Amino acid sequence: MSRLSILSNEDLAEGLREQAVAAEAAGASSTVLRVLGHRPEMIQSYFNFYFPLHNGGLVDPALKELVRLRIAELNQCLT
Repeated sequence: MSRLSILSNEDLAEGLREQAVAAEAAGASSTVLRVLGHRPEMIQSYFNFYFPLHNGGLVDPALKELVRLRIAELNQCLT
């Protein structure tokens, strides 16, 4: 299975670094931002795709997040 490294603050583009630090300060995980930092030019496209799927539909977003976290755990994925 492929594994991407989780970038440190020094390796992130400035705007992404600020978002990661803010997420952590709010008690959220910055892992997705740190992995997406490998391709900063794709981040906006990713979130334009991801957020409508996550926040819309019939299934509550909180339940979707719990399912996402469980799948990540089963696959030994840091998230």
